[in-house]
Amino acid sequence: MMDPITRRELLRRAALGGAAVSLPSLLAACGGDGIEGQETTTGEAAGTTTVSQELADQLVIANWTFYIDINEKTKKRPTLEQFKRDTGVSVRYIEEVNDNEEWFGKYQAQLKAGDDIGRDIVVLSDWMVARMIKLGYLQKKDKSAIPNEENLQDALKSPGWDPNRDYSLPWQSGLTGIAYNKKTIGKVTTMDQLLTDPKLKGKVTFLTEMPDTMGLLIAAQGGDPENVTDEAFDSAISALQDAVDSGQIRRFTGNDYVEDLASGNVWAAMAWSGDVAAGIDNPNIEFTVVDTGSHIWTDNMLIPNGGDVFTASTFMNYVYDPVKAAQIAAYIYYVTPVKGAEDQIAQFDETAVGNPLIFPTEEMLSKTFIFDADAADKAEYKEKFQAVIGA
Repeated sequence: MMDPITRRELLRRAALGGAAVSLPSLLAACGGDGIEGQETTTGEAAGTTTVSQELADQLVIANWTFYIDINEKTKKRPTLEQFKRDTGVSVRYIEEVNDNEEWFGKYQAQLKAGDDIGRDIVVLSDWMVARMIKLGYLQKKDKSAIPNEENLQDALKSPGWDPNRDYSLPWQSGLTGIAYNKKTIGKVTTMDQLLTDPKLKGKVTFLTEMPDTMGLLIAAQGGDPENVTDEAFDSAISALQDAVDSGQIRRFTGNDYVEDLASGNVWAAMAWSGDVAAGIDNPNIEFTVVDTGSHIWTDNMLIPNGGDVFTASTFMNYVYDPVKAAQIAAYIYYVTPVKGAEDQIAQFDETAVGNPLIFPTEEMLSKTFIFDADAADKAEYKEKFQAVIGA
């Protein structure tokens, strides 16, 4: 984990300039309020719960790496420490989500059996949330404990897969683009470079998340990643297979590409915007959106069956206070879903005000898309993708 000054310097290099815009504008530019056109299952197929109004002694959260504020000296997490002081609830915070499918595969049998997986909150991406709602693996939030949900950005309030936000609440949004080592390879801004540049052979990683990898590839070939066709998918998967067969792609990763970039084993990687800033102490590593299109996505807080609904909902309310949201955003540099956070962020990091990776610019938004949710969970596509990446 790098110190805040180094991280801010990295992000200033990543900035594309221009005035900051709100998340509603961001999502409107990407084609709507989230996942559109996906059938939503409610009632019998959805998880149900009877909510206790007592706080538990401990809250267990499963999240991605580099996804919450940390004090570099003490290695403690200020938001979680303050939550304990304010509520009396200690937090066991587990960085165990490396990619959505991997996490789902680890716990699917327990969830299907109705067992408690020992997690009160888990943070997963939009398309995986849609799947878990359909399967009945989630409990509804206690909305009476989340008055701060009114601070949720309007554009995120009614996704097609959870129109009333009964089961989910956004944690952060972010961008998928390219991270590269400018000292070893120079500037890398296109998918064609990642796929074919001989200087990068064996020095490139792609993501195990299908919406990211396939979305960027489909966009690069002139297809529409928001409305994926069989023809576009097959063309992109063929290009991916060629890059694997030729040895161009070193491996497919979750968050662990950060280690490869930091060590120099990899010179360019398909990457998540905030990860690069939070996890790589190397001034030569830069992040850029892809000229042909970068993926914009949202990760959401969920309560799996067996989790403590009231305590989890209380935590959700806590981090939806604009000051708390700004504190988190100032450290992790992802796009915050909380209204008012931009007004509070200067007290934590003056250089974060208007930062394009937290408050994206119009230029960045013009190059982004939201991946087709139906395609993300289509069995045929998943099988083809898994066959190529060797999972």
